[in-house]
Amino acid sequence: MKLMNKMPLLRKVNQVLLMLLVLMVCIILYSKVHRAAPRKYAAGGSLASAFKGETAEEGVDGEIPVVICAAEERMGGTIAAINSLYSNTEANLFFYIITLRDSVQHIRQWIEKSKLKEINYQVLEFNPMILKGKVRLDSSRPELLHPLNFVRFYLPLLIVKHKKVIYLDDDVIVQGDIQDLYNTELKPGHAAAFAADCDLPSTHEMVRSVGMQTTYMGFLDYRKQEVRDLGISPTTCSFNPGVIVADISEWKRQKITKQLEKWMQQNVKDNLYSSAMAGGVATPPLLIVFYQKYSSIDPMWHIRHLGWSPDTRYSDHFLQEAHLLHWNGRFKPWDYPCVHMELWERWYIPDPTGKFTLVRPNS
Repeated sequence: MKLMNKMPLLRKVNQVLLMLLVLMVCIILYSKVHRAAPRKYAAGGSLASAFKGETAEEGVDGEIPVVICAAEERMGGTIAAINSLYSNTEANLFFYIITLRDSVQHIRQWIEKSKLKEINYQVLEFNPMILKGKVRLDSSRPELLHPLNFVRFYLPLLIVKHKKVIYLDDDVIVQGDIQDLYNTELKPGHAAAFAADCDLPSTHEMVRSVGMQTTYMGFLDYRKQEVRDLGISPTTCSFNPGVIVADISEWKRQKITKQLEKWMQQNVKDNLYSSAMAGGVATPPLLIVFYQKYSSIDPMWHIRHLGWSPDTRYSDHFLQEAHLLHWNGRFKPWDYPCVHMELWERWYIPDPTGKFTLVRPNS
């Protein structure tokens, strides 16, 4: 009789426990779905929507963050750059690899199915809509209008807990210890360090031989009043933003990203520069914003112009002494023709998916 009296109570207790269990399962499922839901991009872009994916919440002491892009048609360059950098240092590196949505899986497969699976990295999607209304359409050199060319403008949105960051173009290889570049001292009030285009006498002969522009005159249209009003002499030495050491705190304090976007929008309106000029459309805003406000990188940490001519070469001894080589220009080391391809190819890792192949004379 006592057992029968307890039965209704036991049934009620079991029902309550079952309801609590169901509620807990629902909460867990909702939490997982909520975390996995993709971040929606706002057309025209708030800055918060520039990247999709979770960036590192905390920086590790002694960790060096490196930002590099991975465009589908240039991904072999990204892989070679990462491999060269990783192979020549004992430093603790963290790679922020930025790509577009269609290439996320490709770059992950390439890394995970090669010796690079040991690196610490995060693949993030760049939202091209953040550039809507900020880039003037120009067909003279369409490759310079690629959205990933503008990732460097938005570095503080990637780097949350690190004071400094290194940005590298994908057409470089690193022969020195990246720790030395990271230790570049930035002067007070400077948000970034670059290599000036007039800083290394050893490169002057190549510059003259291929007719490269190394002054502001090659990047800005001095026929425009807005450019002349800047008060920058057209013969001022330019700098190359393919290698950047950035102070993230100072970049934020000076609102560098907002300043860059202002000049992008001004160019859309007044055509102050174009991709027909030497630096395309990504370099001129940086030249304007950082005029007389940047620190210097050791010249041997940015030996460039290797991609400007398929014929003009540096001496082998000079290249062996260089810490970083940059194939800026049309003639890339994964393509043909190009110069000094053997220095680049030693760091290249074949694509395990077979999507990316080198262009060579016998291919």
